Amino acid sequence: MRHRVAVLVGAAIVVAVVGSAWLGRDKVTYAAAFDPGNPDGNGAQALARVLDAQGVDVEVVRSAGALDDATTDATTTIVVTSSGDLGHSTTARLLQDQGAARLVVVSPGPALLTELGVGDFPATVEPGTSIAAGCAAYDGLSVRVDTADAYRTAGCFRSPAGVLVAQPRARLTLLGAPAILTNDQVLDGDNAAVALRLLGQRHRLVWYVPSLADLNGADSVSVGSLLPDWLGPGLWLLLVVGVATIAWRGRRLGPLAREPLPVTVKAVETTHNLGRLYRRSGDRHHAAQVLRTAARRRLAERLHLPRRVDPARLVEDVAARAGRTTAEVDALIGPTARPPHDDRELAALAQHLSELDREVSHR
Repeated sequence: MRHRVAVLVGAAIVVAVVGSAWLGRDKVTYAAAFDPGNPDGNGAQALARVLDAQGVDVEVVRSAGALDDATTDATTTIVVTSSGDLGHSTTARLLQDQGAARLVVVSPGPALLTELGVGDFPATVEPGTSIAAGCAAYDGLSVRVDTADAYRTAGCFRSPAGVLVAQPRARLTLLGAPAILTNDQVLDGDNAAVALRLLGQRHRLVWYVPSLADLNGADSVSVGSLLPDWLGPGLWLLLVVGVATIAWRGRRLGPLAREPLPVTVKAVETTHNLGRLYRRSGDRHHAAQVLRTAARRRLAERLHLPRRVDPARLVEDVAARAGRTTAEVDALIGPTARPPHDDRELAALAQHLSELDREVSHR
């Protein structure tokens, strides 16, 4: 009995899943922003359905090939969303397929603006309040969005930085306020009326959502295409100014100038004063190093050895010349010689080094 119930429950689940898939086979949704098939807040499904209900023939194309096959003439408006997915080749195909149709591009990037022949880059603005149309095409209407791109060209809905709906040339419109198309903000202010007037002026609307699959190897975006044209000359000018500043303010070094010393100090006085400083500071270790370094230098000269002779070799040659053991000489001038603990040991070290120097010089 329990096994039969489990089979029935499993069969019911399978039937429910298959039925849901069958009923929803034609209800494909898309997640891209401003997509006419996206029902989310950033989609444009509501606007597409209203346009269709108003008698506008809305055709959604999602590839460059489908756009090639679509009929475009003087009664057609082509709107391009997800314009960031356009490349050089797909933009060229779009302009070729446009013909006599009116083209509306939503939020074009710097590279696409260059392809469209628009030189100035937009400025990002946050209106905060409604912006009136200020033109006959949208007379009496206003848009209300959080952020937008403003273009310094002819158009409507002018902000201090530029217009939000730009018309740089005939049959080309740039929409810098894409939020008016979204399901979330289409009902704010007069956004719906502006969107309907923008996209519903002609009998037919081709809604083009570009696909990255249509791009080829030549469509790779370079860093230079994303930078403004004035950046290169500006960097060269900055380099020239920097070099000129260095040449102007930099110090010009000339030949060394001899300056007479105010007094002449005897070497023996310098030695005595250094000794007094070492004694006052109690730095016996440093004083012993100075004595041993001077002794090694003198002994190397006595034995006609290089100045930078190996310490082990110097110890062996000095021991052989003086007739002492290697251990005894190493304790005096070796690199691991023990530093003195008090002034008596330091004085004894100086006396032993002096005796070693005399032994080497007299043999």
